[in-house]
Amino acid sequence: MDKADFYAEARNDLAGPLEGVKVVEATTTWAGPMAGCVFADLGAEVVKVELPCGEVARRLPPYLPERDRVLSFMHTTVNRNKQSLSLDLHNPRGRDIFLRLIETADVLIENFRPGAMKNWGLSYADIRGRKPDIVYISISGYGQFGPDHGRAGYDPMAQASAGFMAQNGAPDSPPVKSPTFISDDLAGLHGAIAALAALRHRDQTGEGQHVDIALLDSLLFQSNGYLTLGALGVPMPRMGSQFVVAAPADVYRCEDGWVMAGVLLDSHWKILARVMERPELADDPRYATTAERVSRRSEVNDLLALWIANQPRDQVVTRLIDEGLPASPVRTYADAAADPHVHARDMLQEVMLEDGKSAPITGPAAKFSRTPTKIRHGAPALGQHNDMILADLGLSEAEIQALREEKVI
Repeated sequence: MDKADFYAEARNDLAGPLEGVKVVEATTTWAGPMAGCVFADLGAEVVKVELPCGEVARRLPPYLPERDRVLSFMHTTVNRNKQSLSLDLHNPRGRDIFLRLIETADVLIENFRPGAMKNWGLSYADIRGRKPDIVYISISGYGQFGPDHGRAGYDPMAQASAGFMAQNGAPDSPPVKSPTFISDDLAGLHGAIAALAALRHRDQTGEGQHVDIALLDSLLFQSNGYLTLGALGVPMPRMGSQFVVAAPADVYRCEDGWVMAGVLLDSHWKILARVMERPELADDPRYATTAERVSRRSEVNDLLALWIANQPRDQVVTRLIDEGLPASPVRTYADAAADPHVHARDMLQEVMLEDGKSAPITGPAAKFSRTPTKIRHGAPALGQHNDMILADLGLSEAEIQALREEKVI
């Protein structure tokens, strides 16, 4: 399909399919901000509330190069399309302003350690007293209840606790964490999905509710059934880039790089045998079925590795793709950033940032033919929208200035 055909009936008068929804986000680092990012990208109004010193994601390296001020990759990526209100939630006046803000919102997202919001007088019970139909999303490492609920919950800890880390890496290597914040990302996505479901329920019944999202639960849910296998005592060896369900399948060294390749279907094996110039293996009963190939995993992997070894990477990939077989070069993120397909999918969008310079920011994943989404503006400077938000709540210029002098904002 041509891109223009996909967007032929697009509306230009909406920020996205969630225009009209208002989210207040009291979050830090990645999981909570990711849930807010999904809402913001989908067109919701998202107000990010953070302490007047700014949340930690603003200060974490690496920083964008060649800037006039320090801009963290985390902040610029996950806080785009949001408004910023700097507000001291430890201060009673800050708490009161937050409660007034919540009265205008549909959703609250928070990702502090369980109990923190209660200590500030901003628990679900506190909030629903002011806004009975609020959808209150709590994201934490281990959830709001359970023996471990009070533990500090960071992404690597969830990976370790879930079994993910033990399963990840080469067979003879130590356990390896994901190179991305995978449990933070999944918890953020589950938080956004759950909030949308709770909003649907609210719209039907008028009832708000508290939604509990744990990094651990999110990673376990996305474990492809491995938690069930673990409960049943089924052995699960660490396999690196190989697969329990298929062979040959792995990363293979070419003369100038690496290729991810393999076969899952028996029909693919027949094609691969011909491509490797071993047509006699196509219908050989020792290799013709997945079960037989898996039982001879090392042998069939060696066959494919030998064929690939002395060829240029691009030649291998082109040949396999032309034959309808799955294959991809193993690329860096820098390679991916230069890929015309990535650009055609708008996965990098040139965005003006708070220092007045632009940068390529990762775009939204979902594409909407009728209500297109995009990065409408970069991540805001700390407190950039203070005056506007507070004025909308009815505060006068003098009151806002007094809050600033008292360091409430």
